[in-house]
Amino acid sequence: MTRLPDFRLETYFSRWEFTARHHLTASDVQTMTLAELLGLADDKDREAFENLSLGYTETFGDPALREVIAQTYAQADADDVICFAGAEEALYLAMNVLLGAGDHAVVVTPNYQAAETVPLALCEVTGVALDADRDWALDLDEVAAAIRPNTRVVSVNFPNNPTGKVLDTADFLALARLCDERGIHLFSDEVYRGLERDPARTLPQAAEVSERALSLNVTSKSLGLPGLRIGWITCRDRALRARLERAKHYTTICNSAPSEVLARIALKARETILHRNRALIAANLPAFEAFFAEFADDFAWQPPDGGCVAYPRYLGADGVEDFCTRLVAEAGVLLLPASIYRSELTATPADRFRIGIGRRNPEEGLAAFTDWMRARR
Repeated sequence: MTRLPDFRLETYFSRWEFTARHHLTASDVQTMTLAELLGLADDKDREAFENLSLGYTETFGDPALREVIAQTYAQADADDVICFAGAEEALYLAMNVLLGAGDHAVVVTPNYQAAETVPLALCEVTGVALDADRDWALDLDEVAAAIRPNTRVVSVNFPNNPTGKVLDTADFLALARLCDERGIHLFSDEVYRGLERDPARTLPQAAEVSERALSLNVTSKSLGLPGLRIGWITCRDRALRARLERAKHYTTICNSAPSEVLARIALKARETILHRNRALIAANLPAFEAFFAEFADDFAWQPPDGGCVAYPRYLGADGVEDFCTRLVAEAGVLLLPASIYRSELTATPADRFRIGIGRRNPEEGLAAFTDWMRARR
């Protein structure tokens, strides 16, 4: 197995995620119960779940699930889809299939740590940073300058974790063209797609605009169903998809049969669930706006373009690391400090923290946060 560094986010969560009283940094939308999800099923899928045989499943994923996933793309069919145990397995195996010694990758920062640490364990990697001073803009000229003759992958994530940035569609299409012109695979993490505050800013999926591109998605984030552990990659390069299947033989081999049926139910009800989740975020935002307005001298706040996480600045002299440590220890309010998102590839802001806006009833956590802030004055 490739040697990798500790996963900072998961190490931090191992300490605090299930012990902090107020989880204000969740990266997923409020989930639902099994009964609620089954309530969205048609009779055929409900019967399929209740009478499911608990044997092995197909490595590529349940054919009916892959068909439903393919229907969420403008240009893809079921044979272009391969399912995994969450997005992490998909990312890990894709990078191991696409990259090797002597290759090169370009990765946008800040990012979900595995997006850079997995490629770094395999080959040389160049980072291109979103510009915090220009609304987290991505400089396509900088991406082009980072590309080398041996570049095999350009990896991006929009809506971005942790910033909530959504790239302009014209820039995304230009990025896809750049990769195609250079014979590069665009790896596009799209796990927050569907949670844009302005639906008109929803990006096309990479696999729709390029036959070489890989679109990564999962039930965890926009659908709020991380317990299902079902992710997928859609790619119209059939030879690459076959290599991904062979790589999966060395990890999970196949997915959980109950989870695949439940994921199928969720994806058939995708628009209903996304409408509910966008409405929840919209209803939550005023509470966060009010909190940051009260403490405008302490924070610089900007709501995300999409997704359910934001990345405000902390303006205090004590620094964001000490601030977040004291907050969770003294008030039980969990945030993720900037060190979780530091990069080995580029400079990243050291004064930010991630806050989640997609969970139901955030007022209790914000009230505890408010009381603690007022007591510091």
